[in-house]
Amino acid sequence: MIYLFLGDDVKNKLFNYEKFIKSIPVSTEIFYINRNSFDPTQTESFYSGASLFSVLSAVVFQNIFEYEETRDFILNKLELMEKSANSFIFLESKLNKSILDAFKKSLPDDRQTAPFVNIFELPKEKKEKFDNFLVANAFEQKNKLNLWIYFREAVDKGVGMEELIGVLFWKIKDMIMKKNFRKFSEFKLKNYTSRLSYLLPQARKESQDAEAVFEKFLLEAF
Repeated sequence: MIYLFLGDDVKNKLFNYEKFIKSIPVSTEIFYINRNSFDPTQTESFYSGASLFSVLSAVVFQNIFEYEETRDFILNKLELMEKSANSFIFLESKLNKSILDAFKKSLPDDRQTAPFVNIFELPKEKKEKFDNFLVANAFEQKNKLNLWIYFREAVDKGVGMEELIGVLFWKIKDMIMKKNFRKFSEFKLKNYTSRLSYLLPQARKESQDAEAVFEKFLLEAF
């Protein structure tokens, strides 16, 4: 059985998703899978039978569709997941029309709306472009909590890693030019600019997830 929680209204989406998760019987074993921990063999075992340790399983996929290989595998297995006694919950920031149509095609007509398909979109007039300088300014202030919060907000609003890294690179270069060494030494700032310049190219070369690589850089910076 499939459940989808989708959209850029992050607050309402997460509220309803968490409410749904709490409604799952305690006898059900819940597994959480993201794009970096995805294992096709493990996923096949979920839709082909019940868990070895409990009667039923609930599998939560979080932003699973970024990698083409993973995306194709999941889309080809949606009908099997829908027919399974186990539950498959997808928590996504955004999906293109073809993927959303594939979800709806795998569901019977009476299960193409809530509580099975849940789409939370902000009204157009409330959609605001994310201020990338919030991430850069939190970095400058060495505020680790705000840095992570703003980074996750940027990701949820669909900001690209190239854009965020570009703004942060500019901010650090500006700190060096203005000799702003209150929070970081000149040596560290120059080291950061060097690392940022090859962060994405190196991630692509090694087939790593750009978002995960940049998040790791931010969390380990201080």
